[in-house]
Amino acid sequence: MKQPPLAPNATPMEALGVVTLCFGWFILGSLWSVSAGFRSHAITDASLLGIVGFEVLIGPIALLVLRSRGYAVTALLPSPSWIGCGVGALLYITCVLAVWLTLVPFSSNEVQPIDELVAKARPSFAMVLVLSAVNGLYEEVFLLGYLMKGFRHRGTSFALGLSLLVRVLYHLYQGPHGALSIAVVGFVFGGFYLRTGWLWPVVFAHMLADALSLL
Repeated sequence: MKQPPLAPNATPMEALGVVTLCFGWFILGSLWSVSAGFRSHAITDASLLGIVGFEVLIGPIALLVLRSRGYAVTALLPSPSWIGCGVGALLYITCVLAVWLTLVPFSSNEVQPIDELVAKARPSFAMVLVLSAVNGLYEEVFLLGYLMKGFRHRGTSFALGLSLLVRVLYHLYQGPHGALSIAVVGFVFGGFYLRTGWLWPVVFAHMLADALSLL
């Protein structure tokens, strides 16, 4: 298996800046939701369009910042392929099974915040596809392609743990079960990427997860 290609080692201040730029607003919103009793905005075309617009605006800015720091943009972005899509589909199935096995001991009749959000969601099919494509690419490029790869010099456990921490922080609005599910998915994604250095299957698996959960 090939390892993630070499890139500059990330520094704490650089990483803080990139994480704040890319995920700071989402983390604040997630923490607000928790403090307000897991109250979140409804999932509509307008709300999803807001997320897409933010990521389409901030993503290129963050890439330009990283380019100025010595990162090759082509090394940060994935290379799509049909084989990668197939591997990504298998990776998604692995995540579903891993989440199910993890949540079995915690199963209860209590409705979770993420269940209520999804049940009330009314986005259009086209908007779900756009959101899934943009969000899957955005999150994995900066969580794995940059953050995890950038801190590999600190050890795989540190790199994986850091990316998991950021990922879970901006998904806390989903409630305990939702956050635990995200942690499991992040662990599977991160482990696969650390093992193979292949980003596209992770991006595609993320796209599938977003699309199928909303549809």
